[in-house]
Amino acid sequence: MTDEIDRKTRETAKKLFDGGIKMDPPYLLWKAFDRELAKEFSRFITGNLYSREVLTLPERQMVACAALAALGAHGELKLHVNAALNVGCDPRKLAEAFFQIAPYAGMPAVNEALAIIRDVLTERGQWPLPD
Repeated sequence: MTDEIDRKTRETAKKLFDGGIKMDPPYLLWKAFDRELAKEFSRFITGNLYSREVLTLPERQMVACAALAALGAHGELKLHVNAALNVGCDPRKLAEAFFQIAPYAGMPAVNEALAIIRDVLTERGQWPLPD
């Protein structure tokens, strides 16, 4: 069972975090403090949760990005915006998800999220968006 979870963890992490802008995933920070706990966190988040098939990876990333934007978790949001683009999220739909949080988190959260997606797209050489 652990071998299967480890395989899913590696495959899912590769899809999410390989490519796009260069950022260290949180796993490296966790690992610097506690190697075994980092492995368990990674197995749970990436190997168990993100590899579930109820939602697609792009759908999961849209949800994650909207939640992180609403929370004001800007560093984590940048990582997940890049991951969302890596798994095929449409940048305009991602921006729309950020507009959707306005009634719940306010326009400052929307503005910060839009600035982050613009910055990530710029770093990826994909800004400005085509008409």
